[in-house]
Amino acid sequence: MRDAPVRSSDPRHGPGTTPYTWALVKHHRSRDALLSLAVGLALTACASGAHAARAPEPPGRWVRFRHVPGVVDLAGPRADGSFTVAAAGRLFTLSRDGVLRPFARGPGGYSTAIGPEPYITLATGDRVAGTRCSFRGGTIFALEPGRRPGVIQISADGRATRFVSLPGTLALTGIAFDSLGHFGHKLLVTARNHNGMTVLAIDCAGGVHAVTAHAPAMEGGIAVAPASFGRYGGDLVAPNETTGRVFAIAPDGAVVTLAVSGRPHGGDIGVESAGFVPAGFGASDSAYLADRFSNGNRHPGTNSILRLPGPELIKAGVRPGDLLVATEGSAQTIVVRCASSCTVRYIAVGPAIAHAEGHIVFTVADQ
Repeated sequence: MRDAPVRSSDPRHGPGTTPYTWALVKHHRSRDALLSLAVGLALTACASGAHAARAPEPPGRWVRFRHVPGVVDLAGPRADGSFTVAAAGRLFTLSRDGVLRPFARGPGGYSTAIGPEPYITLATGDRVAGTRCSFRGGTIFALEPGRRPGVIQISADGRATRFVSLPGTLALTGIAFDSLGHFGHKLLVTARNHNGMTVLAIDCAGGVHAVTAHAPAMEGGIAVAPASFGRYGGDLVAPNETTGRVFAIAPDGAVVTLAVSGRPHGGDIGVESAGFVPAGFGASDSAYLADRFSNGNRHPGTNSILRLPGPELIKAGVRPGDLLVATEGSAQTIVVRCASSCTVRYIAVGPAIAHAEGHIVFTVADQ
């Protein structure tokens, strides 16, 4: 608010005051100016302090667990507690004690181009609705991006075959198994084309149908929610790095936003990886995530598998049935818990240069 005009007999200021009054006015103006300057400096200092005092760091830290060149995704665990690792166009087995071994090599084995994102998932052995078959438990299914998109199946003994071919107009962005059964225990694949995003359900005989052809953009570690995940139990959950949103896709194709991450978003920055904390998860367990090398990216990655120890997750209040979602840049991680509504909390962060990809997977000690 501007000051009221001061009346003065000085010809410079108009009639109405004596020279003494003018001197007093000058004194008050000088005092007011100093006071305004002091207040302004104080406010500036406070503002600077508020900017410097950023929100507290989350309690959890993703740390480098094992160097794996070209790592892009993990799947599992299998019955023996091991994970399957996709890296540099090949597959590996990562044992419970951290030993990495080649898998599906030699004649009839698996290989794919280095560079794209051939995400993987592990099949369950449940009977597929509307068929007389089931997916064989322990089989790995891998996206095959590129000019001949499709899905490759890799048996438990390491033999790879093309399971299904998909239209060449599709860019494949995610893969998951419907272990709960709301989608009929089918293989779920997200794919982008010039018309938008499609969610496909694929049965054990290779039959393909579209759950929806009008979904928002989504990619990375898609996952099916457990029954305990409130109103979204059984839905497909998928992140969108560009907007920072996490979507739920119902079996009838309806899509809703179940959470807004509140973390940085944008290409190669926003939410990318997801996974549900399994039943039985405890302090002796851990979460794992691929940190892929990406040359020239602002988050170039560490070429390693990251680990988030169970005690840190438990300290952050994470419990079985919760959804963990990590950003591609720096693996900033939120926990989402849903009942009638959903809550979101920021609980962990990875190395500043981390470039997270694919699914978040978990060990379970009593498995």
